Amino acid sequence: MTSRLHATVDGPPDAPVLLLGSSLGTTAAMWQRQVPQLAERFRVVRYDHLGHGRSAAPPGPYTIEQLGRELLALMDDLRVSRAHHAGLSLGGMVAMWVAARAPERVDRLALLCTSASLGPADMWRDRAATVRAAGLEVIADAVVARWFTPALAATRPEVVAAHRAMLTAIPATGYAACCEAIAAMDLRDELSRVRASTLVVAGADDPATPVRHARAIVERIPDARLAVLDQAAHLANVEQPEQVSRLLSEHFEQVVSE
Repeated sequence: MTSRLHATVDGPPDAPVLLLGSSLGTTAAMWQRQVPQLAERFRVVRYDHLGHGRSAAPPGPYTIEQLGRELLALMDDLRVSRAHHAGLSLGGMVAMWVAARAPERVDRLALLCTSASLGPADMWRDRAATVRAAGLEVIADAVVARWFTPALAATRPEVVAAHRAMLTAIPATGYAACCEAIAAMDLRDELSRVRASTLVVAGADDPATPVRHARAIVERIPDARLAVLDQAAHLANVEQPEQVSRLLSEHFEQVVSE
């Protein structure tokens, strides 16, 4: 299988590989603030989900398994047998599936602002139907309001505007198909299979995947640890870039230094 995912690669070609998966409704550009620090020690591979950015956007619905298999195919295309995986929101869901179903492909794992089961399913199916009928513009303000705290929205309106533009540029068919993947997802029973050393990061002010979702993941993955970031909503890596970069560097560099 040849992957249909677009990826951006930074960092030394001979360094350990770190895959970064982004949120529903964003592209690999979401991770831009993390690249300078992480690319000093890692070959950083940022990918766009199926239906997002420059990746293919076949008709949906998609499944988390399908998105995970596309990521494994991307690793094969890049000749990467094993890598560190980090994912935020939808990226974290895909990373959990890969870590549970293909543990030999995962060194260390970081899961940010994500959930193993994010109902109600009807809400996601309704959102998919709305987007297919009317486009992303009709939901953009409500979605972006959950991505950032009111404090950031007031002081950094250009950040909010840039990410709103990123959202509305996503193909409606791809966004809707990924909503349907989330609607059907339940990874809770899969998490006990994860063997990778796991860091779970939550935003204290995240209304999309509240801290309780992170705690539920930590309870099910053996020896996982939790970090909660203050003054961070759903896109915690954008709102608290230095803290997230530090947490990821410290977590993944433990292998490098061993």
